[in-house]
Amino acid sequence: MNSTQAERATTRFLRLAAGELAYDVTGEGRLVVLAHGMGDNRRVFAGLRSLLVAAGYRVVTTDLRGHGESSAGWPSYSRSDSAADLVALIRHLGGPAVIVGHSFAGGAATIAAADAPDLVDAVVEISPFTRAQKIDFAGLGSNGRYRKGMLLLMGAGMLRSVGLWMRYLDHAYPGVKPQAYAAHVRVLEDDLRRKGRMAVVARMGMAAPTDAGARLGEVRCPALIIGGDLDPDWVDPGAEATAVAAAMPSGVARVEMVEGAGHYAHAQYPDRVAVAVTGFLRQVARG
Repeated sequence: MNSTQAERATTRFLRLAAGELAYDVTGEGRLVVLAHGMGDNRRVFAGLRSLLVAAGYRVVTTDLRGHGESSAGWPSYSRSDSAADLVALIRHLGGPAVIVGHSFAGGAATIAAADAPDLVDAVVEISPFTRAQKIDFAGLGSNGRYRKGMLLLMGAGMLRSVGLWMRYLDHAYPGVKPQAYAAHVRVLEDDLRRKGRMAVVARMGMAAPTDAGARLGEVRCPALIIGGDLDPDWVDPGAEATAVAAAMPSGVARVEMVEGAGHYAHAQYPDRVAVAVTGFLRQVARG
């Protein structure tokens, strides 16, 4: 199979009790499921997906409930809900699988790994919201990047404002934007202007990650925590990534920071993230 054939994907839908999940499958090899964060869609992984397929993985990209081509109208939107969705998708595809979860889905990956150790054999959490969070008021005064990010996030959630969310994304991709950024945010903005979609983002934003934090100590599979050193969601992104890893059992998790990346390292620097992910997976396969 050549690389063009391997990367072709036809959107499929998994029907669950309360709705449908859209997903694509590309490539062959060990199963890797890529799950985006709130207010995004599976297209954000286009660059990383291509690199993982080329490295010999069978890659699934999926839209979280209430996002992209997945249905809206779900009864709730917690990390535990998304974890159950991911486990159902992996079971449907014949797992086990590696889950790569970004932000909100990083917390979902934690829960999935704790709930279904037979189906989740490794996790990669990119800028994960996995622990209970508190606003750093000292940081609001001293760190302009953090202050601007928090104000835009809170404004987008409270006002359900697509415009403020787009401004947050621009801020969360610091420096030079990736080549596909403009096209991605155009599609994303259209998605979020659909009826009820920003309400989903607001509900996810209000869902505290305490359900994920409570399960960190139950993760037994290997874990890689990736962060961007310019992520505006924390005053010290490296300290947050390290704290997530430290809350897992000893020896389970490691941390890798991506220099110059914001909250979306996988989209800004897919080549660097692919190197980190494939290196990690080769190591844990040997171990």
